Amino acid sequence: MSSDLDRRLLEAIEENPDTTQASLASQLGVAVGSINWYLKRLIRKGYVKVTHLQRRKLKYFVTPQGLAVKARLTSQYMEASLQVYRELRESARDVLMGLEQAGYDEVHIDGGGEALEILRLTCLEHRVRVRSRATDGVPSIAVEGTRFVAIWPSQAPAGDRP
Repeated sequence: MSSDLDRRLLEAIEENPDTTQASLASQLGVAVGSINWYLKRLIRKGYVKVTHLQRRKLKYFVTPQGLAVKARLTSQYMEASLQVYRELRESARDVLMGLEQAGYDEVHIDGGGEALEILRLTCLEHRVRVRSRATDGVPSIAVEGTRFVAIWPSQAPAGDRP
């Protein structure tokens, strides 16, 4: 089980101790049988306690040890997320500086998602106009993992392409 899934499972149980395994599976996108196995693992490690309310009704509690683990995992998750954000911002700046040096002041960006929102904000900072439709003579920018790549038009303006 991934650290991120551990964190999300502990958060879900903390938010709703009366939750069911089926609800957890749906919420986390994991099979019910897997949730059962993961819960047993968390219980065995002392991160979660379970009480029987009725014959088939369970209540889960995140233990103090589980809360400490969740806090550590949350901190690691946030640090990793910020690192990805920093890498995307740096890549966006690099690509936009290359476009500006080549004489472009507009770019085509297609699609959505968090990475492209970071790119759009960086375009605003650099005063690069964003076009929603591809236009001849205007470069496009694509996302490749945690970096951006310029897709140059067939004919560049007065400046040279980097």
